[in-house]
Amino acid sequence: MRKIVVLVSGGGTNLQALIDSISDGRINGRIVRVISSKPGVYALERAKSADIACSVVCRADYRSIEEYSDAIANEVENSGGDLVVMAGFLSILSQNFTRRFENAVINVHPSLVPAFCGAGYYGIKVHEAVLEYGAKITGATVHFVNEQCDGGPIILQKSIEVRHDDTPQSLQLRVMTECEHPLLVQAVGLFCQGRIEICGRKTVIV
Repeated sequence: MRKIVVLVSGGGTNLQALIDSISDGRINGRIVRVISSKPGVYALERAKSADIACSVVCRADYRSIEEYSDAIANEVENSGGDLVVMAGFLSILSQNFTRRFENAVINVHPSLVPAFCGAGYYGIKVHEAVLEYGAKITGATVHFVNEQCDGGPIILQKSIEVRHDDTPQSLQLRVMTECEHPLLVQAVGLFCQGRIEICGRKTVIV
């Protein structure tokens, strides 16, 4: 059974989707720790309710992203994690971190990468950009994390139509519930089954 560490920064709806999916047997894994980039977020309450160990590692407490990334990495290693899941985690970690856990860090991004991704595209800003551009479809992407922000090999994607009356908030909610949650659950389940192979920039589900 794979040991999973989940990195969070906010409400933790993706975390909850993972907790529920492990509980009902869709994921053959166990969340051994939840690490938050800030105190007081609701994701920590979700973890505590599920009796999952928590840590808070604040970015503001470290002088550089390298020091911060090393602190996160040490927490992951101390927990014995096999897989790191960035579930609404808003800090971009260093190359040392991604190389330390190569092909074992998964992120979910609320757009169809390579559109509306990279530095500066996070949270509601992604959906604002989608609407401003006039895109007709959007969605979510689950990908491995490497040294390029939102640039790792794509595991799964799912799209939805952008409605003419969408607001950033309504679009965010639909992408989250219809795309992010099911995709992340599916991708983590596949990883735990050992069914994802990486071939250069591509992944193959076996």
